[in-house]
Amino acid sequence: RILKNNMPLPLLINPSILSSNLADLTSECNTLLSNTADQLHVDIMDGHFVNNLTFGAPVVKCLRGGTKGFLDCHLMVSEPGKWVEDFANAGADGFTFHLEAESDAKSLCQKIQQLGMKVGISIKPKTPVKDLFALLDDDTCPVDMILIMTVEPGFGGQSFMEDMMPKVSELREKYPHLHIQVDGGINAETAQIAAEAGANVLVAGSFVFKHEEGQKKAIQLLRQALEKHHS
Repeated sequence: RILKNNMPLPLLINPSILSSNLADLTSECNTLLSNTADQLHVDIMDGHFVNNLTFGAPVVKCLRGGTKGFLDCHLMVSEPGKWVEDFANAGADGFTFHLEAESDAKSLCQKIQQLGMKVGISIKPKTPVKDLFALLDDDTCPVDMILIMTVEPGFGGQSFMEDMMPKVSELREKYPHLHIQVDGGINAETAQIAAEAGANVLVAGSFVFKHEEGQKKAIQLLRQALEKHHS
């Protein structure tokens, strides 16, 4: 497995809590963690950047008070820089923004790091992966993770876009120590495809929450896919 600072690159399963019972969100999050989820993926949508409306910083603050899990916040919002302090104050652990929504991505990455959160950048399916390279090659621009969307962001339950895998492969080849997350249409079969391409972090919603053998089994299957291709 790829080493970073003499340690294996972590293999992470981050269920999307958007698929949970939102009336009992804290309990749902803690159940995921007890069922071996590594982190909690929180989909933040503003109704502008994507055509859906979900959570904001107040929900994250409530979750922070009720769960010890890593809150992996994915902001599908216009002007993500407006919200970075709110999410830091709410207790978000990771702040992933969309490259398409930010004109000064480097400054935002620096601000996210300064506020104590992990820095993630996401790109939509139509955005070329090469648009990330200048940031990733800049030693003064902190980036912990890249999120490759394998569906159009906004709604769950969409089909996995396998033609996004060359983006993952190119990132893994160029940046062997980078966390690469894949989000959209992930299940036991597509997890194998994403892991083989080089992803080490998988987001799954419907597959985890609707698996007939339960959350723990679903997460186990996703983890096995990562371990098979990162051994």
